[in-house]
Amino acid sequence: MLTAKGATILAVSPEIQENIAKTIAKTKASFPVLHDAQLKIMKAYDVAYDVDPETIERYKKFKIDFNAVNGSNGAKLPVPAVYIIKNGVISYRFFNEDYTKRPSVRELAEQL
Repeated sequence: MLTAKGATILAVSPEIQENIAKTIAKTKASFPVLHDAQLKIMKAYDVAYDVDPETIERYKKFKIDFNAVNGSNGAKLPVPAVYIIKNGVISYRFFNEDYTKRPSVRELAEQL
């Protein structure tokens, strides 16, 4: 488990467990990645969204099938998000559907 100033870092994915294992091996992720069965976590944190039909078709050109990758979760993805939870209370929240927009490391460090 990766920690920073006592904070636990983890990721949540709609991918089936087998594909999460492949992603971790490919990216060499040093933190846990949780399978979000039935999108319960993503829905609770309000970050689940439906991939639009045009994007689904674009992914198919790269041989990416959301149903194969995500199983029953289908063409749903999480909005990239960061939550900092202290003593059971969300003290910081950032998410943006534009995956290129992310908080800076400095901003996150200041919140810890």
